[in-house]
Amino acid sequence: MDNPVVLTPANNSTYRAEEGVDIALLNRTAAQLSVSTPLHEVLDEVVKFVTTVVKCDSCMVYVLENEELVLRASKNSHSEVVDRLKMKVGQGITGWVAQHLEPVALGESAYSDSRFKLFNELPEDRFEAFLSVPVVSGGRMVGVINVQNRERHQFRDREIKLIATVGYLVGAEIERVRLESENSILLNRLATRTYVDRAKGILQRELKVSEDDAYRMMQRESQDRCKSMKEIAEAVMLSDDLRHRFK
Repeated sequence: MDNPVVLTPANNSTYRAEEGVDIALLNRTAAQLSVSTPLHEVLDEVVKFVTTVVKCDSCMVYVLENEELVLRASKNSHSEVVDRLKMKVGQGITGWVAQHLEPVALGESAYSDSRFKLFNELPEDRFEAFLSVPVVSGGRMVGVINVQNRERHQFRDREIKLIATVGYLVGAEIERVRLESENSILLNRLATRTYVDRAKGILQRELKVSEDDAYRMMQRESQDRCKSMKEIAEAVMLSDDLRHRFK
């Protein structure tokens, strides 16, 4: 019968030290997420956390936007691709993780994995080790955190669990920002429709034209002046207000 494994005092103290550091880092990250902070700053904080708890040469955070994964933060400077690089859910290892909501940990030859997809813009895609963890909020995938190493590296359960935990923390923040963005878009569309309707009424009254003709006039002005319909409508309303005020 095999002898049971017993933690020595040295191993136990190391474990406790790591656990203390993990809790402190998670508390700091949670505190950062608890205040109203722009999303890019939150994601930068996530990169700092991950690169502190995991030995890595690269860390990237992708956010789900309009059914695509968009690179929004990176440990390494990638100004030419951050906010621009996109991939579909299911595409590459990152897309597979997003689709299946399961982490993938490859200690070596990640580029040989059948799910791997090369992006020439990213030199990290030639690195050996690859860890990809989904970012989830309320059971819904909202992003992916990737960690890569130039050399072989076996990712420990502790590392995977810590990244997954911060993924859950940041997931709620990403979802909040997404909902705020959607609400802002809806409010802007509603405001545009209201302004356009008011402007059409002014043109109909002043120029004695039909509603369709008034709308087409505004469309032509919008195209000719490279202005939005909302801006054209605001100009029509301002002109009408000034005309009546100083009549």
